[in-house]
Amino acid sequence: MNSFWPPLFLSLQLATVTALLLLALGIFISYFIYFYTARTTALFKSIISLPLVLPPTVLGYYLLVAFRPDNILGKMMGGQSLAFSFTGLVIGSMIYSLPFMMNPVFSALENLPDTLKDAAFTLGKSKRTTFYKVIIPNIKPSIWIGAVMSFAHTIGEFGVVLMIGGNIPDKTRVASIAIYNEVEKMNYSAANFYAAILLVFSLIVLFGLYSYQQQKNIRLL
Repeated sequence: MNSFWPPLFLSLQLATVTALLLLALGIFISYFIYFYTARTTALFKSIISLPLVLPPTVLGYYLLVAFRPDNILGKMMGGQSLAFSFTGLVIGSMIYSLPFMMNPVFSALENLPDTLKDAAFTLGKSKRTTFYKVIIPNIKPSIWIGAVMSFAHTIGEFGVVLMIGGNIPDKTRVASIAIYNEVEKMNYSAANFYAAILLVFSLIVLFGLYSYQQQKNIRLL
């Protein structure tokens, strides 16, 4: 039974690290797109949203190519391959869950009136000050929603994780891979236990998220 819990803990660790990194990256991307991509916003949004429509095997394949020791990422890691490592899982999860982080933020930015930005500029505020002191407070709920959604999405990740991480115990075998592994061994009781935990956990996360949204909407009425 001791071998049952590590995949769950590894899934939780992967989802937490991914969500925190995407939270920071999402703020940076929001700043860049809000101020500097007026004519190319559609292109940037298309690139960010690609993981929503790409088969996980396609994304996983290109990540495997990028993770080779003789490529840029491999050279940055001292010639080591990022494939079949926790670091590789984090990078892959960030790319795969990025749309879930950014789409709520994009919607919030599109619904912001330009008068907020214009008023700040009229008062002599810089772009950075305007973004962090004016824009961020107005889209903060969407930022948190994006972080929670990326966390929940990473918890259930399978295709990309399997492609770039494989099924290495205590290293890359997350809960979704453990389910697949137990089904292959026809150990359905263990697979059902993993699946039930992920189902209940995901339901709790989503219920908390939608309850938060509902309370925000009630306060605005």
